[in-house]
Amino acid sequence: MPVIDLEQAGRRRIVVGIGMRRGVSMTNLRMALAESLQASGGRTRDIAAIVTIEGKHNEPALQELSDVLAVPLSGLPADRLAQQQVPNPSMITERAVGTPSVAEAAVLAAGAALMAPKHVGKGVTIALGVLPPDPAQSPIEPPTRAMALASIADDQHVDLDHHGDAEIAPGLTDLAVNVRPGGPPRWLSERLHRALDDAGAYPDQRRALHAIARRHGRPLDQVLLTAGGAEAFVLLARALSPRYAVVVHPQFTEPEAALLAAGHDVHRLVLQHPFTLAPAHVPPAADLVIIGNPTNPTSVLHPAADILALARPGRVLVVDEAFMDAAKNQNHSLAGGNGLPLMQVPGLVVIRSLTKTWGLPGLRVGYMVGDPDVLAELNGAQPLWPVSTIALAALEACAEPGALHEAAEYAQAIAIERNLLVHGLRDLRGVEVVPDPEASFVLFHVQDGDVHGRLRMAGWAVRRADTFPGLGPGWLRIAVRDRATTDAFLDSLATILATIDVRNQ
Repeated sequence: MPVIDLEQAGRRRIVVGIGMRRGVSMTNLRMALAESLQASGGRTRDIAAIVTIEGKHNEPALQELSDVLAVPLSGLPADRLAQQQVPNPSMITERAVGTPSVAEAAVLAAGAALMAPKHVGKGVTIALGVLPPDPAQSPIEPPTRAMALASIADDQHVDLDHHGDAEIAPGLTDLAVNVRPGGPPRWLSERLHRALDDAGAYPDQRRALHAIARRHGRPLDQVLLTAGGAEAFVLLARALSPRYAVVVHPQFTEPEAALLAAGHDVHRLVLQHPFTLAPAHVPPAADLVIIGNPTNPTSVLHPAADILALARPGRVLVVDEAFMDAAKNQNHSLAGGNGLPLMQVPGLVVIRSLTKTWGLPGLRVGYMVGDPDVLAELNGAQPLWPVSTIALAALEACAEPGALHEAAEYAQAIAIERNLLVHGLRDLRGVEVVPDPEASFVLFHVQDGDVHGRLRMAGWAVRRADTFPGLGPGWLRIAVRDRATTDAFLDSLATILATIDVRNQ
């Protein structure tokens, strides 16, 4: 007798494969299933059966789930699961039970086709499959698109502490660090030098605080000054107590690193190429969501409406806009000001930095704007005098109308150089560029994972991107530079790729 009776299943066509540790709670099990269905576009009422490995089907949480959904629960023999060819194997699982994925193998053994990659939660793995259509019924189409574009994955091990500055070495042209080359403009350097005269007194934030509040059209209690964007992530991790923190990847790794260092569990929402976000990708249970816009390293600018759709009661929504000044379409900023509407959304916090546009990575200067209640909590976690006198002078200077006009002109110049770089990369055989980049860098993929090393040998420091969750070998990020530098880089890359082509013939 087949595991699932198609006639009895009727219009229900989704099979839920579950692999889990013993003792997993019903809460964790239901949450994992809800997230998997949410990400894939599936519906609870379409579930026809639950399948797992023999011996686990007597777990209390699984039996309770079966009762709640009013669907049969089957435990399949380990040798039957071991015969299935699963797309996402785990050596640990194979050593433990004989199959490299209980959840996926159970779905396949039940006669269903996998809808998408498995979902990994706390102590439980979920795989969803769709049964073959019953000729007598209108089939349920497998909702593959949403899950193909994003999935929750907590188990990819990458070096979260690797950053672009680690790529720099004497004799290499720096395309790895996304900071304005040459340091700050002359007028800003002079302002900072003059601020040294005030360094004999403790820092006074008042003028800088008022300047940022005016720049974004916000009251003072909606602004918090920080020692760079990195401190903002540390404050969030130390001051908040999220039960279900989600970091949208690929993105800047410091938010996750800060959360992990503070002892929080982190769930990665990994977007797939072309790395665009749909609000439905984010699990409803998430009470802290962190996303970059434009995102580092993808350079993707998410529409403001899509990000605002993530806001909901009880959730803190953090948007890292460190590279927004480089975007030609500023209308998707949620910080407000400069002609943009003020987004007073409960739980919304926007992080800004002066590092990128003004060439000030060593000064550590940034700020947050948004929900005053959240900022008050973060303020309580800050030490006394967290922002230096010179950094405060930079905040004040860079918020002035003349500086904002210069930043807009700089963004236009970056857009021109970025277009030249993108077109040059697309002309090279075997290079895939992430479309429509908006930041001061571009992400691209090459088939040969050794291109990074060959570029270093040729004198170029580029950012290897396999240390970003969701990316692997062959992904590289390069900063936008002037035309002469871009042309020279493209020539070197073309030569390297041609050499690889000859070698592979």
